[in-house]
Amino acid sequence: QVQLVESGGGLVQAGGSLRLSCAASGRTFSDYAMGWFRQAPGKEREFVAAISWSGGITVYTDSVKGRFTISRDNAKNTVYLQMNSLRPEDTAVYSCAASGATGWERGSTYLFGSWGQGTQVTVSS
Repeated sequence: QVQLVESGGGLVQAGGSLRLSCAASGRTFSDYAMGWFRQAPGKEREFVAAISWSGGITVYTDSVKGRFTISRDNAKNTVYLQMNSLRPEDTAVYSCAASGATGWERGSTYLFGSWGQGTQVTVSS
């Protein structure tokens, strides 16, 4: 398994930006596709974005397309989520996850075997 630690969450006003980071250790980072998920209070965890091992393929849920950008730096064992034009409905705990499975681009949580603890993002109106 790979160990994951997120950072970069916080409180921001609507329309603002945040960049989340997820540092990986323990296994070869470039062996894994990486994803970001979020869970708002009282709601199920939902897929946000994912990126292939090389960074050449990225996928996003519709509600964040054009606002969020996922990227990775394999030399630094880190994946990022740049979040722009934030909305109150983006408020959630954001977690990164690693997948060694095929089909990861579907964003199904069961395809991601390693998870970080999460970082809180709060967007005020």
